[in-house]
Amino acid sequence: MTHYVGILDGADDVWGVRVPDLPGCHGGGASPEEAIADATSAVREWAEARMAKHLPLPGSRTVADLLRLGEIDSAAGESAVMIPVLIDSGRPVRANLSLDAGLLAAIDAEASRRGLTRSAFIASAAREKIEGHR
Repeated sequence: MTHYVGILDGADDVWGVRVPDLPGCHGGGASPEEAIADATSAVREWAEARMAKHLPLPGSRTVADLLRLGEIDSAAGESAVMIPVLIDSGRPVRANLSLDAGLLAAIDAEASRRGLTRSAFIASAAREKIEGHR
């Protein structure tokens, strides 16, 4: 899985994350967590749009590279955050999972309550966990 470095800045209830390796890609929110979650969604959308045009994704620089180039102003309160890029391939694959019977029953009940299949529910929960959503 690819990651890009996001640069987080803000205060109080206004936060933003810009992703310097993906021009025009940024996110925002009322908290750092919301801004990171929004940036994660923006990175996925940016990457999907690029891939739809059959263009490669740009390389991702390291935090050290961005610091050395002065793209992160830590003196002004900016900090680096890692933003995962999780792109669906559009090709479902069968997987055999072993889960506790009680957990599986709870998954099935919650998936049913939400109108989802077990697979869709588990995939959604995994995406949220990987992308760091709360």
